[in-house]
Amino acid sequence: MLLEAGRVCIKKYGRDAGSRAVITSVGSDGFAMVLTTARHKKERRCNPSHLEFLNETVDVKNKEAVLKALGVEEKQRQYSDAPKEAKGKKGKK
Repeated sequence: MLLEAGRVCIKKYGRDAGSRAVITSVGSDGFAMVLTTARHKKERRCNPSHLEFLNETVDVKNKEAVLKALGVEEKQRQYSDAPKEAKGKKGKK
């Protein structure tokens, strides 16, 4: 079955048209919840007729595999050990 959780596809219509997507779940109404390359922070509800299915599947529970399938790299914050310089207040004279 093409409409299944973990299926990798390409959005054909809408704001995310042309970007890769991963189906995270399928609702009882027939719509799919997808994560897309353009907006991968939040799941979006999508009509399956707006998707072009690919022959790839990923494990939806593995976040790293989903992001790799989308081609998105998590940017890791790099913290410096050096303390920030405190800016002095301008005092009234």
